[in-house]
Amino acid sequence: MDAESPAGLPGVPDAFQRLWTPHRMVYIDGENKPSAPDEASCPFCRAPATTDADGLVVHRGETCYVVMNLYPYNPGHLLVCPYRHVSLYSDLTTAETAEFAALTQEGMRVLTDVSHPMGFNIGINQGEVAGAGIAAHLHQHIVPRWQGDSNFMPVIAQTKALPQLIEDARARLAERWAAGS
Repeated sequence: MDAESPAGLPGVPDAFQRLWTPHRMVYIDGENKPSAPDEASCPFCRAPATTDADGLVVHRGETCYVVMNLYPYNPGHLLVCPYRHVSLYSDLTTAETAEFAALTQEGMRVLTDVSHPMGFNIGINQGEVAGAGIAAHLHQHIVPRWQGDSNFMPVIAQTKALPQLIEDARARLAERWAAGS
């Protein structure tokens, strides 16, 4: 910018539109991140101890459960979690592994019935260096995807427009899950 151009100065108009999302600062600042790697501070250990609506729980199994992601990439973003506080996939028992996989498959079916996504991202980030926001408690992401759902906003503006409230998405998915497949 040359000395004659005021663009970029506070209060001076420029060519950019801004979508302010101050509510995202709580996530950036670490809201709901455990203060320690123990069960007492783990949100994935606390969620099943609350009501389904308060904990955003969609479905409860024997060894694992499904919960909405509080900071979703897309509407309907689910997490499959074991009840037991373990950090690695290799630490799951045989029964936990089977249910973990089965709930992932069922989550995809439920999301397909409710939201009609065109694809999915499924993944586990193990360890902070691998991108795990909560590394102490294993969780698998099920992210529904639609053509054009990723555009310039997340890349340029670090902003994602979500057309559905998380409580509404949880209620629809839980209702469909309870109805069976």
